[in-house]
Amino acid sequence: MDTKTTTVLITGAASGMGRLATERALARGQRVLAWDVDETALASLPQAPGLHRARVDVRDHAAVAAAVEQAEAELGPIDEAWHAAAIMPLGLALEQSAELQRRIMDINYGGLVNLAQTVGRRMQARDRGTLVSFASLAGWIPAIYISAYNASKFACVAYTEVLAHELRDSGVHVVCVCPPMVATPLLDQARDTVWPKLFDLWPPLEPAKVLDAVDRAIAKRRLWVFPGPLTRISLWLRRWLPGFSWWIAHRVEGR
Repeated sequence: MDTKTTTVLITGAASGMGRLATERALARGQRVLAWDVDETALASLPQAPGLHRARVDVRDHAAVAAAVEQAEAELGPIDEAWHAAAIMPLGLALEQSAELQRRIMDINYGGLVNLAQTVGRRMQARDRGTLVSFASLAGWIPAIYISAYNASKFACVAYTEVLAHELRDSGVHVVCVCPPMVATPLLDQARDTVWPKLFDLWPPLEPAKVLDAVDRAIAKRRLWVFPGPLTRISLWLRRWLPGFSWWIAHRVEGR
């Protein structure tokens, strides 16, 4: 693939995984549509000829559709779309407000749906393109204090898997990224709310390792990305020994 002629759309581009993905794409010579709701953070992205910033709220389907239409009218087809926008405030299921829990779902999962419904349909019509969904290991393994975030990422995992199979005979490649904790500012939202003791059992993964794994999955047209040495072990324990996984969680959290 000649990356110098491709256009990639990245949500949550001003921070964390989205920011690093944006910087990498620009370094490869790709045109980048950098979306975020934080205009100040967007303005701090490095200047580059191929960078196109836009404030877009991924919860708003009409705004997403309008921004996609404008971008493709001005720059041509979007070749890759990465949904990296996410929030992760934590808390007990019955103590987090219903409004906050809906917001988590609307951004993390609803944003993915809006992206797929707009960019994905255009890719399907062209019979080419790549959709990258940032789910999480939290989309497979539930834990105390993480119910709303878990629910949003479980939804992302299920939606992305079904989408991949519905598009399996097309030229659209769907990727579902499921990392453990990653060392990004997203963890600050947990620190500002509730920090589960489970998070202290192993250090967070470096974001560059996650993106390296995503690049390999795109090159080999794989669906699943499980970066990190302990990720698949954790999945195995959850699948075959769910009671043991919960025993560990209760013992660690003291609840």
